[in-house]
Amino acid sequence: MAAAAAVVAEPKTKYDRQLRIWGDQGQTALEKASICLLNCGPTGTEALKNLVLGGIGSVTAVDGSKVEASDLGNNFMLDEGCLGQPRAKSICSFLQELNDAVKAKFVEEFPTHLIDTNPSFFSQFTVVIATQEHCVIESKPDHFLDDLRLHNPWTELKQFAKSIDINDKDPVVHKHTPYIVVLVRLAEKWADAHDGNMPSTRQEKKEFKDLIRAHMLNVDEENYKEAVDSSYKVSVTPGISKYYVSLQKIYQAKAEFDCLALEHHVKEILKQIGRDPDSISRAYIKTFCKNSRKLRVSMTCFRNLTSYYLMQSLYRSFKEEFSSPIVSEIQRYFSDEDCSYHFLQWLINYWPFVLNLFKLNVFTNDYQMCHCSYAMNFYILLRAVDRLAANYSRLPGIFDSEIDEDIPRLKTVAASVLSEMGLNGASLSQDLVTEMCRFGGAEIHPVAAFIGGVASQEVIKLVTKQFVPLGGTFIFNGIDLKSQVLVL
Repeated sequence: MAAAAAVVAEPKTKYDRQLRIWGDQGQTALEKASICLLNCGPTGTEALKNLVLGGIGSVTAVDGSKVEASDLGNNFMLDEGCLGQPRAKSICSFLQELNDAVKAKFVEEFPTHLIDTNPSFFSQFTVVIATQEHCVIESKPDHFLDDLRLHNPWTELKQFAKSIDINDKDPVVHKHTPYIVVLVRLAEKWADAHDGNMPSTRQEKKEFKDLIRAHMLNVDEENYKEAVDSSYKVSVTPGISKYYVSLQKIYQAKAEFDCLALEHHVKEILKQIGRDPDSISRAYIKTFCKNSRKLRVSMTCFRNLTSYYLMQSLYRSFKEEFSSPIVSEIQRYFSDEDCSYHFLQWLINYWPFVLNLFKLNVFTNDYQMCHCSYAMNFYILLRAVDRLAANYSRLPGIFDSEIDEDIPRLKTVAASVLSEMGLNGASLSQDLVTEMCRFGGAEIHPVAAFIGGVASQEVIKLVTKQFVPLGGTFIFNGIDLKSQVLVL
């Protein structure tokens, strides 16, 4: 009898503090709940850790990735012994050690595939925690096409290929013949038998593969297997370089013509407003022309207007805006040093949006945005990151060599998100866009632990049906240690 009483008393002693918050009824609901985690990143595993320590009934981790070296740097639940092991399995082993009363299970499968093939799998869970996709880099994509010059091999390649006898019966020589040589020689043989044509139809491609296999001495010759796998490269005709060069020259000539026309109009406008015609250099004008495609042009109807009249109307409106009393109003907010010609030119273009920011007290004297707008900026950037990742199958900034390319991409996508939200003409801070690309989707463990704690609290609210869940999107700024819930 005493032993039974001790068993009953153990959970109450174990979970004494949390029982004071949600009581026996809430704890019972937790112990009956089943939680599923999609992707075992740092944030998701931190959320599961808190739930396991709280006595949740069971947890299931769904992840098809293996543990990599990068995982060891941002997830203290993994160590070097886990390298190469299924990530979901390694995480569950750690979680099971924290609380043996909790059932920790794992499914070694990518969540996207599981959702597509077996969506009913998730009906067994009380709550499903979906975290970000783990970025899987395909190091050897099948669609990558090397230009092996099989259609038109240069003289040295032809001579090298002919110097090797692919009919040599020596197994060592035959097995170590480069597969490119095999393709060059057999492609030449095929072309001689087919009026100089390469295999093009499905049947011809199959016959070409059979021709390669016919030259194999043993079934384990990797070079011939590689030649069979790469045989499709024989059938793909590369682009003709001279056409691309000619097209590039046409576009360059058109760009130069447009730049000269724009320079002429700018000088005329500067003369009319009483400024030095050379105050805007040609380098600035060329930069404008290069990036002008990113500018939004809104007109009620321009189907019946030629490009010339459209350009003329744009310059006329620019002249009117620049000479308007808005300039004096802007100068009330900025010092004389800040009110340079180019700064005013930029500010006037976005003045309706900037004026609204002043009315909303978004700016202060030191150009800092208020806390509310700062969180909204991060929300818009996160939306833009998701959209860019969907288009490029990777997060921006994940490769150091592509950060400079990703910054304008992310800025363009963010502008489209703003436009869809009805904020035409609005823009985000360049520093925020750069920072979003610089961190490359990384998860710093202290921040992941905090967000995981917030997520586990929300799960407990849903499971116990106590307290009020967050009523919107939770944004946490780890730089300033500020958080906000955006009701969208």
